[in-house]
Amino acid sequence: MSISRFNAVEKASNRKAVEAITPKQKVSEYYGENVFNRKAMQKYLSKETYKALTHAIDNGTPIDREIANHVAAGMRMWALEKGVTHYTHWFQPLTDGTAEKHDAFVEHDGNGGMIEEFSGKLLAQQEPDASSFPNGGLRNTFEARGYSAWDPSSPAFIVDDTLCIPTVFIAYTGEALDYKTPLIRSVEALNKAAKEVCNYFNEDVHKVITYLGWEQEYFLVDEELYSARPDLSLTERTLLGHESAKNQQLDDHYFGAIPSRVQEFMKDLEVECYKLGIPVKTRHNEVAPNQFELAPIYEECNLANDHNQLLMSVMKRVSRRHNFRVLLHEKPFMGVNGSGKHCNWSMGTDTGINLFSPGKDREDNLRFITFVVNTLMAVYKYNALLKASIASATNAHRLGANEAPPAIISSFLGTQISEVLDKFENSSIEDAIEVDDKKRLSLGFGQIPELLLDNTDRNRTSPFAFTGNRFEFRAPGSSVNCGSAMLAVNSAVAHQLQQFKKDVETLQAAGKSKEVAIFETLKAYIKESKPIRFDGNGYCDEWKEEAARRGLDCENSVPLQYDAYLKPEVIRMFKETGVLNEKELEARNEVKWEIYIKKVQIEARVLGDLSMNHIIPVVLHYQSLLLSNITKLKETFSPEEYEDLSAEPRRLVRKISKHVNAVTRMTDEMIEARKKANVITDLRSKAIAYHDTVVPFLDDIREHIDELELMVDNQMWPLPKYRELLFIR
Repeated sequence: MSISRFNAVEKASNRKAVEAITPKQKVSEYYGENVFNRKAMQKYLSKETYKALTHAIDNGTPIDREIANHVAAGMRMWALEKGVTHYTHWFQPLTDGTAEKHDAFVEHDGNGGMIEEFSGKLLAQQEPDASSFPNGGLRNTFEARGYSAWDPSSPAFIVDDTLCIPTVFIAYTGEALDYKTPLIRSVEALNKAAKEVCNYFNEDVHKVITYLGWEQEYFLVDEELYSARPDLSLTERTLLGHESAKNQQLDDHYFGAIPSRVQEFMKDLEVECYKLGIPVKTRHNEVAPNQFELAPIYEECNLANDHNQLLMSVMKRVSRRHNFRVLLHEKPFMGVNGSGKHCNWSMGTDTGINLFSPGKDREDNLRFITFVVNTLMAVYKYNALLKASIASATNAHRLGANEAPPAIISSFLGTQISEVLDKFENSSIEDAIEVDDKKRLSLGFGQIPELLLDNTDRNRTSPFAFTGNRFEFRAPGSSVNCGSAMLAVNSAVAHQLQQFKKDVETLQAAGKSKEVAIFETLKAYIKESKPIRFDGNGYCDEWKEEAARRGLDCENSVPLQYDAYLKPEVIRMFKETGVLNEKELEARNEVKWEIYIKKVQIEARVLGDLSMNHIIPVVLHYQSLLLSNITKLKETFSPEEYEDLSAEPRRLVRKISKHVNAVTRMTDEMIEARKKANVITDLRSKAIAYHDTVVPFLDDIREHIDELELMVDNQMWPLPKYRELLFIR
């Protein structure tokens, strides 16, 4: 069968598969049907077991083995009725991905047959080995034991024929080997610290919930074109490629009509998400061609993070049914927008209050200012840590370009909130505290109603912006696990709230009333945290100079940015909040440096292969054709005519030779730089060497090859070009 015929058959088969899974009923009728949620629990568990399980989930209390056995029995019955044959502990190692090892629901029955079995022991704990996952020295290969343990707060779900049980992943000695473990710790630390501060204003608050609403940006490319680009296949970004004459400069893709093929993919993806209980709500074209965004309704932080990890794997699987490939790399195409994962972060109480929403009286507004100001203080104190939490070899290509925030953490508040804080700083306790939740704006047209404005505008260049009733952390990259950034934010704010309580208590011990103590502490914090507040253009050079003067972290080297995790004040902060100990922090940095090295190493090897085995041979062949043409011109025309007619071909040959020589020389130099870096044993020093001596070659070599792309015969060029990759047909 010919390739074109095979592709046609495959596409037809995929269409039938898509049509077969697309339900006709309303979303509400099948939402969460593949999730062991509370509705399923009520059906398959006894009243006593259901009550004990939900109490443990809601209050963070342990579940005993007897209850676990009853839950496992109900979960098994539910899963078997849905045709499930296997189960797995689904965890999040330090790779930004997820991991799973499938086991069948079978055991010997003692009579030569098999029975379906799934006990509370298997539900609660497994030993998946997983010795090859990054661990930063927490385990030796011969000490491979690691445990996965059930996280009841995130419901089990079904993918294909497998029951997936969300779990933490820890070493034999108890250290965290994943993102979920410290994220859960940080959520609990923030709950405890925020609850104690909330009780200054409302003693009825018994719990503070951390919420996360992520926005996932991504690119789609045709599968055939993806397969024809070794750089996309191996690194998820184009290491070569001259920008297309038309890309995003007309802004015609942003919020435009969604292409029909993409719409079908989105519909299919949404169905899969709804079945898995992922509450996706928004879809639209993003700024760059072939770039799109998906966003859900916000959820509790741990569950939202699980759902984002699950979504990324579902996206990849569903895209294949539509002959697409999803690109989650932060900068797959040079010269156009990169992709981020904006994390909308907020806190709410069990009494229904959003802690970042103004109230209707003095006390509510003081509570609002308390949590905004303490968040600002946390971002100010730990701005280097927050940047390190989102730093990576891939995100470095995105930050500071094409609407992505710069690699300097600052916070945008908007005019109104800034004015409120400035007034608060210069006021006395007798002054009124007024914060308008909404203000009205009349457009002056009779047929257009008054609009209610949020109490802040938006600043797309701000990494950590206040957007009405939440903070939006815009710096995380599209491919990462949100948990890295969220556990840093949660821990920093929790520690700051602990400090706030200490400072207030100190003033109270000196004889000041609670309100005066809160008021004076906040005034001092507003003044101290001013350097982190910036409402201007984060791209301008003046801001970089100003940020340095303010004492903000301006480090651009990713390996050096990771040093922020090991600063004494950061180690102390994580230790005092109980989120990560020093050994775990050191191990995570070892992992980060190692992953940085490997990603740059892979890109350098792929670029070297593309340069010498794909591009240069084609270029030399084209140059030979030009030389042959020049020879024939000389044989055909008089010397005078030859000089005139061959001038341009000879000039082109010279230009090609210069670029070929440059590419060949720099590729050899890049290989030598890599060899020198590879003999370094200390991972930090090795990562720095890769950043300083290998990374610069990636852009330098590309520049010459991209120039050659404009010279060589289009039909001979071995790789699909940007104009083909960036526009879905």
